[in-house]
Amino acid sequence: MLELKGVAKAYGSQRVLGPLSLEIAAAGTTVLIGPSGCGKSTLLRLVLGLVTPSDGEVVFEGRPLALTELPATRRKMGYVIQDGGLFPHLSARDNATLMARHLDWAPARTEARLAELCELTHFPDDGLDRYPLQLSGGQRQRVSLIRALMLDPDLLLLDEPLSALDPMIRSGLQKDLRAVFTALDKTVVLVTHDLAEAAYFADHLVLMQQGRIVQQGTLEELEHSPASEFVTDYLDAQRGALRPSPAS
Repeated sequence: MLELKGVAKAYGSQRVLGPLSLEIAAAGTTVLIGPSGCGKSTLLRLVLGLVTPSDGEVVFEGRPLALTELPATRRKMGYVIQDGGLFPHLSARDNATLMARHLDWAPARTEARLAELCELTHFPDDGLDRYPLQLSGGQRQRVSLIRALMLDPDLLLLDEPLSALDPMIRSGLQKDLRAVFTALDKTVVLVTHDLAEAAYFADHLVLMQQGRIVQQGTLEELEHSPASEFVTDYLDAQRGALRPSPAS
């Protein structure tokens, strides 16, 4: 599905990522974790083609990511960011259906897809004509998720989508997100700084430090067979975060 081959990113003389190689398996959830500034979000931006690698290549569905094909490739990717990234002058409906309208979908097709995704994400119908400032933080993230899923992408990328939410809203959205991932059977790459959240979502964990991959595998593998002292120190520092996950 997705592979990074010897990828590195530098700005001038400062290297912020890599070189690293990573394979993302299809139909699973890979979670990128690590301290702030370790390169998690940069990695997502490279996959989206928002920035280009200084070295190496990103391969998506067997083809290197090419600038000339980026618009078509991005339609196969959904992207959700921390604050939702909604346009404040557009209603929830218009934010969610932005790409469908851009691609001139028939109104009936757009409305049918919107209704399907509202049901899937538990977004209320009476919220569709509200503007982002009239929505709660959790509702804004649901609209952002609907927008990301509108074109039925093969790959879903989420960059700390829940970190700005209060604990009660975050817990409910965690449960709903995992249900969405399970129902759609998509390939998901999620960035979080919260180890408990990572453990709740992940089929595969990737721990990063200073732009490199330190270790990857299950949480149990990282706990019982740490690849370095940093892995143990990172897990110990996050130990208090390993509270019980929301009920399945």
